[in-house]
Amino acid sequence: MGLDDYVNTFGLHCKRRYGQRIKKLTIDAQFTCPNRDGTLGVGGCTFCNVASFSSEHGSELPIAVQLSAGKVRAQSAKKTLASTAATTPAKYIAYFQAYTSTYDEYNVLKQKYDQALEDTDIVGLHIGTRPDCVPDEVLDLLVEYQQKGVEVWLELGLQTANDHTLKRINRGHQLDEYRQTVRKARARGINVCTHLILGLPGETSVDYFNSLQTVLGIGVDGLKLHPLHIVEGSVMAKQWRYHPMPLMSLEEYASEVAKLIRHTPIDIIYHRVTAYAKKPILLAPDWCAFRWDGIVAIVNELRDFGGQGSALVFNRSKRV
Repeated sequence: MGLDDYVNTFGLHCKRRYGQRIKKLTIDAQFTCPNRDGTLGVGGCTFCNVASFSSEHGSELPIAVQLSAGKVRAQSAKKTLASTAATTPAKYIAYFQAYTSTYDEYNVLKQKYDQALEDTDIVGLHIGTRPDCVPDEVLDLLVEYQQKGVEVWLELGLQTANDHTLKRINRGHQLDEYRQTVRKARARGINVCTHLILGLPGETSVDYFNSLQTVLGIGVDGLKLHPLHIVEGSVMAKQWRYHPMPLMSLEEYASEVAKLIRHTPIDIIYHRVTAYAKKPILLAPDWCAFRWDGIVAIVNELRDFGGQGSALVFNRSKRV
């Protein structure tokens, strides 16, 4: 039994819509962030080093070249698995992942998004950004793509609904900016995927649950969950070296994630339930260096205590 047996995953969504799983191809379009360029601050969010999660970070290659290289990697990975790739044309999603991918002039944004969509294998556009950097004209542009048949997702890095934590990790925005952007996006019919981090300094299980409930209450279409991990080049890494903070164990993370999933309505799509980083960029915890360990632990929790939405259906005598 795998994650799809217990969770409404993005992979399942793609199989329902396209008849196959769709690979995301990450793009570094040379954007920056208002929390780095001095507009809001410098140094970025305390946990952030884009190189830890973006394979294309730092690339100055044209977008078309990045997409082509991503396809090669994706097809190479498929060779080790039984696949229908030979008979089913591959489709992909262009994922503008690095830094704030709506933080530029309108014409620049449109040019870069258009470049990705020139590739006829691209069926979707995922835009990773901050909730305080999505002006109305950008939302209207995303609607135009949708009207042309492109599957658009606006991925908003909220991380937590706790304003005190947002200030502590130097996000440079609060929950209200997120609320306003989500309402504007969803009023236009744009899918919103919200990122939440478990294990931020000072937060507990209560905070994780409150963040989920707040996001669900505002309205959301998809979720990504991440464990806090310390990566080289981040402000938090400097702090951790002098005053190591407690980090979640694999067992703790899996238990907390499974609880959130059980309290999530079944129509919400989970794009990710964990994340990993490679050594030597990853400093801690060590379990975050292994892609599948987190997923296996989460699946075991869901198998034992119930899958997505189960805590909303009935009251279990076991863990909820």
